[in-house]
Amino acid sequence: MQIKQHPMGMYQTNCYIVTDNKQDIIIDPGVGATEWVKSNTTNPIAILNTHGHFDHIWSNAKLQKFYKIPLYTPKGDAKMLQATDWMRDLPVSYPDVEVEPDESLDIGGIEVKFLHFPGHCPGCSVIEIGDFWFSGDFIFKGSIGRVDFPYSSPEDMRDSLKKFAKIEYDKKVYPGHGDSTTIRAEQRNIDYWLRSV
Repeated sequence: MQIKQHPMGMYQTNCYIVTDNKQDIIIDPGVGATEWVKSNTTNPIAILNTHGHFDHIWSNAKLQKFYKIPLYTPKGDAKMLQATDWMRDLPVSYPDVEVEPDESLDIGGIEVKFLHFPGHCPGCSVIEIGDFWFSGDFIFKGSIGRVDFPYSSPEDMRDSLKKFAKIEYDKKVYPGHGDSTTIRAEQRNIDYWLRSV
C-alpha cells in the first residue's frame, strides 16, 4: 500500500491518496487539491471524507465530476457539504454514500472502516485502511480537534476519547493537519485531554 500526502490551502489540510492493488482512494480533498490529485492518481475509485468541514471537502465536487467516482461522507456530516450559510463560497457537493457510524465497506476490494469519533463535529470519523488510520480532525500529533465550532460537542469528544482509550491495537495515524503519529503515542495523552475538554 502506498500513501501520498500533501497539505492544502491556508489551513494546510492534509489530502491523502491511498493506492492499493493499482487503485487510488482520495481522502479529504481540500482547497486547491484537484490538480495535485490529477497529477498523482492513475486509477481513482472513490473520494472519502473524514468529516464535513470546508477545508476537508472543498474539492469534492470537482473531483466527483471529473472522475465520475462516488463520494463517501459520514452520515452525521452530510448536510455540512452544502453549508453555504457557514462558508458562503463553499463548492457544494453531495455524497453518493452516507456512511453509518462504525460502518465497514468494501470499496473496489479494499476494506475501509469509518470509525465514529464525534465531538469536533457530529460525523467526525477515523478512516481505517489496512494498517493505517486517517484521523481527520479527531486526533493529531500531540493534540485533538477543537470543540468550539458550530455543531461541536465537548461531551461527545469526551466520550470519543474514552472510546479511543480502549483501542487495543497500534497503527500509524495520518491526521488532517500536521505530522503522522501512532495510536499508542496519542493514547498516553488521553487523561490530559479529558481534563482539558
